Formats: sequence, C-alpha cells, structure tokens
Amino acid sequence: MTARLNFGQLSIAASAAFLFSATPVLAAAPGSPAEAVNVFIGTGGDGHTFPGASRPFGMVQLSPDTQHRHFRQSYPWASGYNYADSSILGFSHTHFSGSGHSDLGDVLLMPYSGETKLEPGYPERPFSGYRSRFSHDQEKAEPGYYAVRLKDHEVDVELTASERVGLHRYKFKAGEPAKVLLDLRTSIYNYDEKNLWARLRVRSSTTITGMRETRGWAPGRQVHFAIQFSRPIDTRQLLNREEAIPYRGFAPPGKTPADKALVEGKQLMADFNFGVPQDGTLLVKVALSAVSEDNAIANLAEMPGWDFDQERERAGKAWNDALGAVNVEAEGPMRTKFYTALYHTMLAPSLFMDLDGSYRGPDNQVHKAKNFRFHSTFSLWDTYRALHPLLTIVAPEQRNADFVNSLIASTQHSPYGILPVWQFHGLETWCMIGYHAVPVIADAYMKGIRGFDADKALAAMTASAEYGPYGGLEHYMKLGYVPIDLEKEAASKTVEYAFDDWTIARMAEKMGKKDVAARYYKRAQNYRNVFDKETGFIRARKSTGEFRTPFNPEQSNFGSDYTEGSAWQYSWYMPHDNAGLISFLGGDTKLVSKIDQVFDAKVDETVYAHMEDISGLIGHYAHGNEPSHHVAYLYNYAGAPWRTQERLANIMATQYSDKPDGLSGNDDLGQMSAWFAFTALGFYPVAPASNEYVIGRPFLDKATLNLPNGKRFTVRADNLSTANGYIGRVTLNGKPLMRTFIRHEDIMAGGELVFTMQATPNKDWGKEQNARPYTQTRY
Repeated sequence: MTARLNFGQLSIAASAAFLFSATPVLAAAPGSPAEAVNVFIGTGGDGHTFPGASRPFGMVQLSPDTQHRHFRQSYPWASGYNYADSSILGFSHTHFSGSGHSDLGDVLLMPYSGETKLEPGYPERPFSGYRSRFSHDQEKAEPGYYAVRLKDHEVDVELTASERVGLHRYKFKAGEPAKVLLDLRTSIYNYDEKNLWARLRVRSSTTITGMRETRGWAPGRQVHFAIQFSRPIDTRQLLNREEAIPYRGFAPPGKTPADKALVEGKQLMADFNFGVPQDGTLLVKVALSAVSEDNAIANLAEMPGWDFDQERERAGKAWNDALGAVNVEAEGPMRTKFYTALYHTMLAPSLFMDLDGSYRGPDNQVHKAKNFRFHSTFSLWDTYRALHPLLTIVAPEQRNADFVNSLIASTQHSPYGILPVWQFHGLETWCMIGYHAVPVIADAYMKGIRGFDADKALAAMTASAEYGPYGGLEHYMKLGYVPIDLEKEAASKTVEYAFDDWTIARMAEKMGKKDVAARYYKRAQNYRNVFDKETGFIRARKSTGEFRTPFNPEQSNFGSDYTEGSAWQYSWYMPHDNAGLISFLGGDTKLVSKIDQVFDAKVDETVYAHMEDISGLIGHYAHGNEPSHHVAYLYNYAGAPWRTQERLANIMATQYSDKPDGLSGNDDLGQMSAWFAFTALGFYPVAPASNEYVIGRPFLDKATLNLPNGKRFTVRADNLSTANGYIGRVTLNGKPLMRTFIRHEDIMAGGELVFTMQATPNKDWGKEQNARPYTQTRY
C-alpha cells in the first residue's frame, strides 16, 4: 500500500463509515513533492519510522502508537508504531524517527464510545482494554496528515499539526457519546517505571493542562502540555492509578465541580465525556512546552482556530515548500523513494522552543533564545555523516545556523562545558561515541554558513575535544590513541576522534588560527596508531602499546573493541585521509582488493545475529548501520570509480524499497535516508568539512536543486537505465569533468552536472591521481 491511498478504493461499507473530509489539500496535489511521499516506508522491519503528522522539523510529532508490550522497552517499537501490528494503543505527540532506542510517546489520547476501560489491554484479546483494532485498508497518511478508523470504537481519527500544536478530529458513530481517554502512564520507553512525577489540572470546561517528568533515556526530562477541546466537558474523572494518596483540588473561578480539578502522582489518567455531539465530531488541540503549563497555553496561539482542513492544508504547504528544494524526474518507485527519503531528513533536529523563545537546556534550566530558534534531538553519531551535509544544500541557511546556535547554546548550559553527544528535549543521553557536533559545525562553517559566533563555536569544539573525563580522551591526548584496557570501544573511539580533530583543524585554518589548526591536524593522524599493518585492520591497543589479542576481525559485541561493528566495518574509518589507508595497505590495487573482500565475503548469518544494529549485510558491509556508509565510495580514492558504481547499484537495489520494510536498518533520525538522497543524486560527502562530494553514479533521470541562495543546480543522467549502470563521461556546465568529485562551491554557483551513462565501465575516467577526492596525506 502507498501513502496515496484513495478512500474510493475502500469497500462500500468501509467508505460509508469512513467519513473524512473531501476538501482538496495541497499536500495531496498530483505531481507535488508531498504527494510522492509514502510515509509508511520504514514503519516495518527495523526502519523505526512513524507515519504520523508533523511540520518540517516540528516540535510536535503526532502519531499512532501500536507497541505490544507497553510495560517494557522494546526494539521493534522504538518509534511507537510497527506496520506489522493490527491494533492501536492511542495517539501521542512526541516520537523519534528511526532511532535505535525507545523513548517519548508523551500525552497519549484515545477517543472511544461505550464502556470505559482504564487499561490498554492486549492485542491478541480484542475489547480487553482501551486499545482498538485497525486495518491498513482504513488508514491514510501523507506529510502533515494521518487518518485511521478505530474498528472497535467505531471512531474515525484524523491528525494534523503546526510546529507546537497537534490537532485531532474525531468522528463518532451517530448517536454515540464522544469520550476521550488521556493516559500519562504510557510511553514508548516504559510503562510503570518511567514517570517520576506528573500533574493534571482542569483549567476550564474546555481546557486541561499538565506535565510529566520522566527518568527514561534522558533522566529528568520534562514535558508540559495544554489540551483544548472544541466542546465543553460534560463529565470527567482525574485518576491516579498508583496506591491511594491525598488529592489536592481547587475550584475554577465561579465553579465548584463535584470531581477533583487537580491531581498529582506517577500513574495519572483522565477520562472525559462530551455527551452526544449533534454532528458526531470532536476536535482536540494539544500544545507542548519545554517550560511550563502556562507556556503550553500560550503556545496554543500558534493555532487560534478550529478549521481542521485549513490546518491540514497549511501543513501540506509547509511540506511542499520544504520538499520543493529538489525537483525530481524519475520513473516508478524511484520518485517515491527519493521524496520519502527527503521527507525523513526533515523531521530532526526538531524545534524545542516556545513561542516566547523559552527552552530547557542540558542543565534542565529554562533559557531564552535570542535571534535563533533552539532545536534539539541531535543523533550526531549518525547524522553528521550525510544528514547535516544534505541540509546545507536543501534547507535555508537560517535553519542550519539555528542548528549550530543550538549546539553552541547547549555547550554554554552544559554542566561539563562541552557540545552535545546525543541530545533530545534539551538533555544529554551520552549515547554513542565521538564529539560529532564538531563536524556538523565545521562543515557548516566551511560551506559559508554564518549567523553564529565562529569564535564561540571553535571554543566549544576544542573544549569538547579536550575534555579528558569523556570517553578516554585523557588517554587519547597523552598516548595518541584510546587504550582498550582503560576504555571500552577503544579502536572505534580513536579513529572517530581523529576525524573530528581534522574538522577542527579545517575550521581553525579557515579562521586564520594556525596554531590551533596545526595541533589538530597532528591529532587527526592518530588513526595511524591503531592500524595494524600486519593484519590490515584497525585494532584496539593496550596502554602498554601492544595490540590486544586474540584478534578476530569478525568479532563484534557491545562494549568490545568496536562500536556497533567489527574490524571489517571499522578499518575504513579515516575518511579525511584515505591516501594514508592506501599507503598502509600497499597501494591502489590492495585497497580495491580489500574492499572487494568486504562485499564479497560469504558471511554466516549467525556472525552478527547478536547485534541488532548490524543489519543490511552484503558480505561484511552493513548498510543498516552508519560505519559502513562511506565504504562503497572508497574505490574512487584508488582510481577505480567504476567499482563504486557497481557496488552502489547493488546497495540501492537491495537495501531500499517503497514498502513498509523498505529500510534495511534504523533510519537514525534521517541518516539512512540522507545516504539514499545523496546517492540517488550521484554523489556523497565522504569527509564532511572537505567541501567535496565524491561522485558515485546517478539513479534519477533529472533532479534540480533549488538552492537556498536562489540559484539552481541540475543533475541530469542521459541514457540512464538498468542496463546502463556505468558512467561514460561527465560534464560540468558543458565542460568535461575529469575529477571524481564535485565541490560544494560548484553546486552553490548553480549550473548543470550531466552524466552520460553506458553499459560498460569507463576504466580510464578518474584513474589519475589528480582526479581523486581530497585526502589529508598527499599521494
């Protein structure tokens, strides 16, 4: 099924019940970018995406939750929704898109009629709780909009959103009462143990506010909310489902309700009854705030009216404007896959700031942004590779400057004075390794993005690189590598630190700070200290100098020598200095041969079965996880770009599809999708901050980049077909392009890149050393 399901395709009986508006909406306009998106791609398998409604980089990401085991964190439901499920728990307002870790799922609402049930129940036992069965035949979604029929409750649900406000429209069966359940206990991360404290408060007959503080992935996280109903509440009950505690109540001005108006505790729920609406319709707004309930109420001003169709249209226009950064000509599924990938790259980092500029920082204190919009949800170990470089091309310069300013502000609020590692809702999780906010900032600066204080940015970068207590950095600075007997995942940390150091050097050099640049260029060569020339692999070393033994290049375990990988996946990680790798291996031919071993290996399926993140295997190449993402492009550095073209054709064919399980691994906040978008265009940023994109081969007939500076850059592939998978020749603005990379400046200047495709490889193009991409060590 695609995201463009027409309700006319439903059965007559289903159509009669599925009473959604037929109002034309921009998002669904034939030929528009948003119309091409299938939001269900990645909702099956291990993609971990969600199909719900949001705005580009929006704070509210409103989506259905289907998780089975609501009382335990569970990998298949990291986003709350899995396409294989047949029942819905409810609709919550915060989600991760494609993460490998569960959390969020805040403020879950469930509309229903009939008997009130206060427990979710079980998918295998219909009517055992408030969850409801649903069918994909009665489900529709597109950017900014989601709709489904709840079979057991006989309620039609529609969702849309502005940046800070989610809007629900419920259509109840004629003559049935409209009821809504609010469950603050449930979350994607945990059920009984996540909440530290919560509050529900009745502000008026149409407005409820509340908050909860959680101890999930980011301990101490607070979310505040305001719920506004389009009809007055007829009857209500506020409940604390934990052991009985004294309630504190207050009467709203002019009223003395029979039931409690305020409840606090850890296991809060509420049930609202609105009587029988004459038209069967109830609308609900939910505004979020990082700061307070009062701020959540103030954020409701972002959506002043109750016109659902108008808000849906605005959301659709916002997505078409954002996705319109690229105009694509492609046949069949490729257009859908490309625009869906681009859509997934525009969900994070997400806005995390109230209308008045207030936000909550890593110190869990309230701050106010000046001249920028604070964003959070930075999955930096993943997204520095391709997502952020892509956004420097397809997102406005101010958006990219906002990201950098958010990172700088987080450093200023951090108790440790360092940049975020993996941050969401303003708080640090310390997930993954490296200090990869550094290449995000450096890449932006190198590409001419301004609107932030470069001196403060560089100071934050060096503070992070020199914070000894973090990740073995004190040993790295002393020994030139991270020792495995003193720090786990030492081999991976050494090479990732080295790359980050190189990006600091690049930015410092451009700023004219030669002493800083020299120091970090030297540190960038530390990857050499963990390369074992005898075996040809990156290996972990002890503090006494010797490599750790025994050594098995296939070994991978959490907390071992490598991070989510083995030596086969990590021994290519010096993207800034591939000439150094070639030298270590013994020349171009040896590099080509070694990469061939990666892809062509016959790997027993049990080798990586214990590592859920190592997926999308082609030999030892694991496309479902980030350390492998640049490997297919490395043939270019050995003068054999035609081999890159072969490998990319295989990866694109086997690792992506237009089905719900169309991603071979976690989308990881857009990184998997960014890889696809770049590769479809024909090039990829192997070394962010180099200002170069390594040419692969195109998979689109034509794509026009509508650049933030107002210019256009067109990529065209002549004679493109399944049979013609090799580049015959390349021209840039009508002139032959002999190098196997293009520069960021080439793109931003506007113009046209033309590939002439053919059935046989051109083994001469890109063969010469002066045609090869940037590398710190000269050939």
